[in-house]
Amino acid sequence: MKLAATKVPVSTVWTAPDAPRDIDAPAIAAQPDVAGWAKSMDTETRLGLHGRTLTQLLFAEPVLVRTERDGWSEILAPWQPSSQDELGYPGWVPSSHLGELPQSATDPVAIDVPTASLLAEPDGRPLAELSFATVLSSVEHADGYTRVATPDGGSGWIADDALRSVLEPSGPEDRLRLGELFLGLEYLWGGTSAHGLDCSGLIHTVSRVLGMRTPRDAHDQADTLPNIPVDEAQPGDLYFFGRPGKQIHHVGFVSPAGMLHASETGKRLEDAPLTDERRATLVTAARF
Repeated sequence: MKLAATKVPVSTVWTAPDAPRDIDAPAIAAQPDVAGWAKSMDTETRLGLHGRTLTQLLFAEPVLVRTERDGWSEILAPWQPSSQDELGYPGWVPSSHLGELPQSATDPVAIDVPTASLLAEPDGRPLAELSFATVLSSVEHADGYTRVATPDGGSGWIADDALRSVLEPSGPEDRLRLGELFLGLEYLWGGTSAHGLDCSGLIHTVSRVLGMRTPRDAHDQADTLPNIPVDEAQPGDLYFFGRPGKQIHHVGFVSPAGMLHASETGKRLEDAPLTDERRATLVTAARF
């Protein structure tokens, strides 16, 4: 295996090289347009992603490349813990989406707004539009901007007001504040970016911004985080849902209103009271 890093803003991870459909071409292009791809899909088309997409990689995210075949790389994503493989979440991405790891630097920072421009120089021309939860190593600071290391030996600048140190202490209110940035965002199966999130993707990406290495999938989150009685859950904790004899299938942040969560395909991220159906399948809670 070799180490690499995602060199595009968002790379969607697929179950196999032949999983993408014709409509998915923008997502697998050498310079993917994930925002346009997400906007192009109606509910039926989004439902068709089940069994095709797995998760997403963000800019500069490290991966382990297991094999390469016909322009595709089989990878493991170590920043996305998974019970499927102890080295990280497995799947396939276009090889054109991968480059060399960024040069070593210090002071990791995360984008804590929906999207932020990576600039050639402070207040300069844009190089790329990066997603929420992109984590980068900072190199220097100047005039309200931070220079960050990028794949293939490059660097760029991001406005300080779009960044948060992942080493900064956080609390439950930070988890809810960051989750609320995406109220109204349409659910995307396998989504971990500002262009679409699934239920566990919301938890995983918010955790990443706050410097926590949380598993990618809901059932792994339930197995890994400390469980607490449901009636002791407080805002910022997690609710988990499952049916008798079945794997955990849904997760959301406990909120004063009820639950902040990415509901399901065809619906949008919401902060709302638990429905009777949700209450009937609420099986446990967890605390970070």
